[in-house]
Amino acid sequence: MKPLSPADQLFLWLEKRQQPMHVGGLQLFSFPDDAPDDYVAQLADQLRQQTTVTAPFNQRLTSRFGQPYWTEDTQLDLEHHVRFEALPTPGRIRELLAFVSAEHSHLMDRERPLWEFHLIEGLPDRRFAIYTKVHHALVDGVSAMRMMKRMLADSPTERELPPIWSLPPRANRQPQPRGSVIDSLSHLLGQSGRQLGTLPAVARELLRTVQRARRNPEYDSLFRAPRCILNQKVTGSRRFAAQSYSLARIRAVGEAFDATVNDVVMAMCGHALRAYLRSQNALPEQSLIAMVPVSLRRDDSAEGNQVGMILASLGTDLADSGERLRHIHQEVGEAKARYASLSAEEIVNVTALTLAPAGFHLLTGLAPTWQTFNVVISNVPGPRQPGYWNGARLEGMYPVSIAMDRMALNMTLTSYCDQVEFGLTGCRRTLPSLQRLLDHLDEGLEELEAALR
Repeated sequence: MKPLSPADQLFLWLEKRQQPMHVGGLQLFSFPDDAPDDYVAQLADQLRQQTTVTAPFNQRLTSRFGQPYWTEDTQLDLEHHVRFEALPTPGRIRELLAFVSAEHSHLMDRERPLWEFHLIEGLPDRRFAIYTKVHHALVDGVSAMRMMKRMLADSPTERELPPIWSLPPRANRQPQPRGSVIDSLSHLLGQSGRQLGTLPAVARELLRTVQRARRNPEYDSLFRAPRCILNQKVTGSRRFAAQSYSLARIRAVGEAFDATVNDVVMAMCGHALRAYLRSQNALPEQSLIAMVPVSLRRDDSAEGNQVGMILASLGTDLADSGERLRHIHQEVGEAKARYASLSAEEIVNVTALTLAPAGFHLLTGLAPTWQTFNVVISNVPGPRQPGYWNGARLEGMYPVSIAMDRMALNMTLTSYCDQVEFGLTGCRRTLPSLQRLLDHLDEGLEELEAALR
């Protein structure tokens, strides 16, 4: 048995009917050139033969003395986890996104390993899709992306590749706790000791944050985020929208403004949110604040969560797109500079204390006016070269993430070859016409290009 870290346990504590805590991914593939018309049905038959299930997909939750653990599921029913689906006619991308929206709204059974794999046929132009969802307590976005990369090949000639649940285990460079409860508790206490050792550095950083906030009202303090319709209670119903944008266009804007690709993407998000909220007559006078996850993973491990966070203003109070991008570039640069002198453990603890108001409300509902940030914007790097799975070419990969109470929208993106793939996950009732954000993202990029001219 392996104990869950405090961060992984948090995703279990936060889960409730209107707040599922699983992440997912939608991959779009084209048939191999030599594939028959019933290629997807044949692929489904082949997948049913892949009965070897490796970690973490063979792990289910158990509990000892109130402490949750992962343990191997010896009665795993693969047919429950691997499903063959067909879209209703006419099988457009609209029907595919509606299918993902509905499936992403459903909680998973905690008596089983917390993952599902959906093979989807019925798309035109000899294409098929895969939708995978995994509980966030089991993997984070970076480790999920690494597993997806391992599933792919560089050439269409490589066949008989295993699916994601059958990938051979990788050697773990870090020693793992042994199987007994006492050994596992000792491991947790050892981690707690390292965390306690970070307190002096964490206290110094938080003191500097408060001092800067007092001197500069534009500085992102713990309490700056304005009230916004993005920060209402959510229902359990989700809407998912996805679209690809040209990486070359985004990179050209970044080079012209001496900014990073991530800065440009955040500026696009800032424009899209400003335009969407204006259309709803709900744009706050004060700029929205984004919470941006930063990966702290320094090994090849695939399990658990190793993530820190920064807070950054999106400049939604600025009408000029170029001015907004320069503002975001400065905000993100200052946040990264604050973390430069801290260890990974210190960054985790600074993050935990900074986001404590939001976490306190999510767990208790007792701090409804304490808004630390308005929206989550996450960027997970993807493959730089085309990928193939058993001869099928990967055409696009779109992240599907988590919406929560008072954080009704999640904007997650990944890079793939020459594209930036956006996946927007939101509460269907709280945010009407969510798909319009995709058009506003495109408008934001066009305005930045116009600013260059």
